[in-house]
Amino acid sequence: MKTILVTGCAGFIGSNFLPYFLKKYSNYKVVNLDLLTYAGDLNNLSEIAYNKRYKFIKGNICNRELVEFIFSEYDIKGVIHFAAESHVDNSIKNPDIFIKTNINGTFTLIDVAYKYWMAKPFLYKKGYENCRFHHISTDEVYGTLGKTGFFTEKTPYAPNSPYSSSKASSDMLIRAYKETYGLNTVITNCSNNYGPKQHEEKLIPTIIKKALQNEAIPIYGDGQNIRDWLYVLDHCKGIDLVYHTGKVGETYNIGGRNERDNLYIANKICEILDIKIPQTRSYKKLITFVEDRAGHDRRYAIDATKIENELGWNAQENFESGILKTIEWYLKKWRNL
Repeated sequence: MKTILVTGCAGFIGSNFLPYFLKKYSNYKVVNLDLLTYAGDLNNLSEIAYNKRYKFIKGNICNRELVEFIFSEYDIKGVIHFAAESHVDNSIKNPDIFIKTNINGTFTLIDVAYKYWMAKPFLYKKGYENCRFHHISTDEVYGTLGKTGFFTEKTPYAPNSPYSSSKASSDMLIRAYKETYGLNTVITNCSNNYGPKQHEEKLIPTIIKKALQNEAIPIYGDGQNIRDWLYVLDHCKGIDLVYHTGKVGETYNIGGRNERDNLYIANKICEILDIKIPQTRSYKKLITFVEDRAGHDRRYAIDATKIENELGWNAQENFESGILKTIEWYLKKWRNL
């Protein structure tokens, strides 16, 4: 039985990943380190709360003493690092916490992993030869695209917000520990995730909640900002594949090949709600354009060819199937708003 450390798994992606992972693998114990900030909720993990192979520890990834204790107490032999501040609007208002968590926190984790697993650069301790550090990142590190083209693993970094800059910095730390010390690392950069358990500050949950409350649905600028949308369970399966079979030191882009602009998303959600919970007028009447976000990137789109060809991963959900599942989950949660 191998014990791995996962971070930030009371949040959106991690709380979808852990139930999937523990169900699939019976030979793992998992320690979840999460500070439980506003974006973390242990209710997201209710289905595994009593699983004997799962341990939750409340704490900050920047707390080196705590991280060192976890490694030694549980003999950690792998890390999957989800924990991050991730809301771009918040990073514009309060960038300092993004620097502390996303850069300093990542440094603490990977430095402790290096010192616990390795005797010196490029020499693993006996019994720790297969230990791996998997860093979860974002496509936002690549900046913005024009009307054509895609982000690949070779696209130069050009982050445009404090959030994406902090994630780009953490990616570079992971790279440095592979190149300087020989640490077994992998990085995955994903496109915009959506699905169950996402915090209501994000676009899709905001649209659903505002509609159910019969309030104005805010859409930045002209609503033509385009993102590549990835259903969260598809992302979890990609993470699983990369952690277990990705090549040492490699980066893999995980995208859904589902480019949609924000206005399309708002309209699609309203169309579904018009059918599921009809009112005297369409929910589309609630769509309201608001002042654009500062430095709002126009388009992201990922080329997922590498992970598809090398590891055999493919997104199972298109946007239209995934958004229906997502809305149904939120309707159960918010129907009585």
